[in-house]
Amino acid sequence: MRYRRVKGATEKLEVLSRYITSDSISFKGRWNEAFGNDNPIYLEMGCGKGKFIIEQARRNPGNNYIGVEGQEPVLLRAAQNAKTADLSNLTFISEFLRHPDDYFDRDEISGIYLNFSDPWPKARHAKRRLTHTGFLSSYRKIVKDGGFIQFKTDNDDLFDFSVEEFISNKFTVYELSYNLHDSHIRAGEITTEYEDKFQQWGKKIKYIKVGINSVE
Repeated sequence: MRYRRVKGATEKLEVLSRYITSDSISFKGRWNEAFGNDNPIYLEMGCGKGKFIIEQARRNPGNNYIGVEGQEPVLLRAAQNAKTADLSNLTFISEFLRHPDDYFDRDEISGIYLNFSDPWPKARHAKRRLTHTGFLSSYRKIVKDGGFIQFKTDNDDLFDFSVEEFISNKFTVYELSYNLHDSHIRAGEITTEYEDKFQQWGKKIKYIKVGINSVE
């Protein structure tokens, strides 16, 4: 989905700079310095307006969180929402990360959240899906052994594709559900904006959580 550019968005983001890490690629290997502590770091790829990651940060003050969002108008809303919540364990990256391992060092991340990613339905665009083998290879480099990737979607085809990719790349399946909010799995307790909307429409949320284990 494309968003209209917000007038004065750049200036507004500068005011919210506390919540946006500039020159984020330079922090590779030293993200804990950005937070000023050695707490575990969790990453959400495509955080939208921030509802999910802000709630994660609020409930888990002993963890650090990074939200990635390439759409500037959406990032602006996320940063505004973070400011309202007054959180010190959350920052945002204003970019599309094609190669996450360019931004994070090996074993620097404890877990990755992929929530309602763009399905890129055309076969020729499969490499752009955030659960494609190319991205999974990058995630494996930056997430420490014992860490995880958690994926939610309403899209049946994307979910089937993603499950196959996780399994073929030898990730360990921890949890899986084709109807998350009718299951015992606690991952449904913290939702995204899209998740709330899809639930209202009666759509089933598909979910999988996999573990990172060395294959070398």
